[in-house]
Amino acid sequence: MPVNIAAAAVLTALAAVCFPLAAAAESRWVEEGDSVPREVSLDDRALVVDGTRRILFAGEMHYTRSTPEMWPKLIAKAKEGGLDAIQTYVFWNVHEPVQGQYNFEGRYDIVRFIKEIQAQGLYVSLRIGPFIEAEWKYGGFPFWLHDVPNITFRSDNGPFKKHMQRFVTYIVNMMKREGLYYPQGGPIITSQIENEYQMVEPAFGSSGQRYVRWAASMAVNLQTGVPWTMCKQNDAPDPVINTCNGLICGETFVGPNSANKPALWTENWTSRYLIYGNDTKLRSPEDIAFAVAFFIARKNGSYVSYYMYHGGTNFGRYASSYVTTNYYDGAPLDEYGLIWQPTWGHLRELHAAVKQSSEPLLFGEYSNFSLGQEQEAHIFETESQCVAFLVNFDWHRISDVIFRNISLQLAPKSISILSDCKRVVFETAKVNAQHGSRIAEEVQSFSDINTWKAFKEPIPQDVSKAMYTGNKLFEHLSSTKDETDYLWYIVGYEYTPSDDGQLVQINVESRAHILHAFVNNAYVGRIHGSHDGPANIILSTNISLKEGPNTISLLSAMVGSPDSGAHMERRVFGIRKVSIQQGQEPENMLNNELWGYQVGLFGERNSIYTQEGSKGVEWTTINNLAYSPLTWYKTTFPTPAGSDAVTLNLAGMGKGEVWINGESIGRYWVSFKAPSGNPSQSLYHIPRQFLNPQDNILVIFEEMGGDPQQITVNTVSVTRVCGNVNELSAPSLQYQDIEPAVELRCQEGKQISTIEFASYGNPLGGCTNFAFGRCHAGSSESIVKQACLGKNRCSVPVTPAKFRGDPCPGIQKSLLVVANCR
Repeated sequence: MPVNIAAAAVLTALAAVCFPLAAAAESRWVEEGDSVPREVSLDDRALVVDGTRRILFAGEMHYTRSTPEMWPKLIAKAKEGGLDAIQTYVFWNVHEPVQGQYNFEGRYDIVRFIKEIQAQGLYVSLRIGPFIEAEWKYGGFPFWLHDVPNITFRSDNGPFKKHMQRFVTYIVNMMKREGLYYPQGGPIITSQIENEYQMVEPAFGSSGQRYVRWAASMAVNLQTGVPWTMCKQNDAPDPVINTCNGLICGETFVGPNSANKPALWTENWTSRYLIYGNDTKLRSPEDIAFAVAFFIARKNGSYVSYYMYHGGTNFGRYASSYVTTNYYDGAPLDEYGLIWQPTWGHLRELHAAVKQSSEPLLFGEYSNFSLGQEQEAHIFETESQCVAFLVNFDWHRISDVIFRNISLQLAPKSISILSDCKRVVFETAKVNAQHGSRIAEEVQSFSDINTWKAFKEPIPQDVSKAMYTGNKLFEHLSSTKDETDYLWYIVGYEYTPSDDGQLVQINVESRAHILHAFVNNAYVGRIHGSHDGPANIILSTNISLKEGPNTISLLSAMVGSPDSGAHMERRVFGIRKVSIQQGQEPENMLNNELWGYQVGLFGERNSIYTQEGSKGVEWTTINNLAYSPLTWYKTTFPTPAGSDAVTLNLAGMGKGEVWINGESIGRYWVSFKAPSGNPSQSLYHIPRQFLNPQDNILVIFEEMGGDPQQITVNTVSVTRVCGNVNELSAPSLQYQDIEPAVELRCQEGKQISTIEFASYGNPLGGCTNFAFGRCHAGSSESIVKQACLGKNRCSVPVTPAKFRGDPCPGIQKSLLVVANCR
């Protein structure tokens, strides 16, 4: 509902006060002949776009975690899901990997990404950071920043502020040149500076407070013409908006820190990112919907963004420490861009219910009162419109309440939204959206041993031929510059046997994530850490030494660099202590011996994962070769037919990295089992854009020892859909239904091929286990088949009239349909 003229004048004046530089910039950006300036301002209720307060739903998706060819469909599905905006971070370390050298090509083409969002009619929230965390390598910082003299990250430190301001300015100026800020005619309506700094600010004392003020001032002075935000920063300086991140911002958000700022939720976590060694933990659609509705009701929230709406894939080595290659696979759009049901559909209905009551939410008078011991009502009311949010905090019991002389039942842990404060249009705990089952179908096996070639990674043994030498143990990341996961430590050891043949033990203490040990080219053991385990890992094992000179080769490996915490530039990784112990004799410390260092693997340095680089080494048949650590494998495979997502099933492997036609699809680690006994991730996404029209080269570096013959190529799709709707459910607002209905839709152009089950009555079970109840309309299957077979989507009303009469009067009925898509 447009703000009236007087209110618009007040808001414009407020914007000029809060964003004086932005207001000046806006006046410059108005095209000659335009009658109304495009502007974004704010007040205590909402962001105000062109003089109109807006309730906005946004979703986070990262251009770096998908491919340009995927972007249009992802954005279209987000829009269909009821989103108004896309949020994205800006990834400094992909754009400036070498100081002063920029990369905005391919999946790093942020301008192309933003223009695609604009083309589909959505806004953009640009989270420049440039610290982003995001479970991304080094928190988004390029590693060369670590080596800037006298630098202290994220503090009132001259060298850091110089580089941060330079990069932020570079990005802002790029957006301006492309005309992407809203006052210029572009889609960007907000920008973010810094990221959850409050979490580390105490570590910096007064320097942290000065840094916050500097960062805010620096950002505002760039004159973008749109508001700036700081997430999880309760003391964000005016005019920067402090926003909430978390699972339950309706309960945890302290609220805007100024009377003229709205309540914005920049990260509503849709699940938890997965780490190696853990099982997947999904967040239910009921819980997400409850949190959103409660934030709107209790905090007067007008902006909610889902983190993530599409997680995607951590290609290459960009995942942070121990984070899996898939990212937020249980988001409303899964790793492959498939719609994750019922989350996507349930939230879409929520968005429609909230938008339907925009006027009272944005302009109405707010009141609240108790409906019971654990029940409460939140009301927004104008002279002509009203909306109520009725909350039941009781996790276990249905609550009977009376609201404005209407008797209602509130489901456990739920919020019911009442349009006009009379009619229930959405219940957070009642999921009417269809469910979907995702399957991976094997399309090719690599079981034929003759299709594989192998190359054994050489073990460096000569200190004199090392890249670097030194009489100390080097720090891992400082040596590798985070350009590889691997650093070899090589040392010689002179051994004199004892007369009594005492056992010899090597002890290695490391702050890296994995350690492999070799003595005289023989593998003697390994150890690894975990995300939540001790920082130190210790390998102690008996070894065999020959009399005289011996070579000890230790491979230190990282599974991603850190992405958070104070003073990242001071973090220490790699081997910290090495000793040899012979029987009961004192430890012989090797820390100060002459060490040689080899950065990375031979195969990496020579790019043997590419077609050209692979010609530079001698590949051998594997035959009956025992699958040993540090081995490269190579084969070819044809591109699967069709358009379904393609994956590799690596369940039989150990740990390593995979390349398809020279493109890394990321790290894998399937030998690190979760508590369930299963790998944290076994399917690894191959974007179709990485594939050739016909034959493809697959190269794997296996670090721990796995069986490549167990690898398969699979396609992933949603082949089963299900709807289960009660006759008393609220009709779908999104589909504009007049009565409750089961809505089914197949994805990616598939059609409903068979009806596996259909029952109108009181069917038992749900979408995975189902059976007829005592009440069942015999016409159920034929009616559903007539409505749905051969179609991409169908709608079946849950009414007696549709099923030729009431099969059992006086009994509450529902319709359960399970269908297959092909």
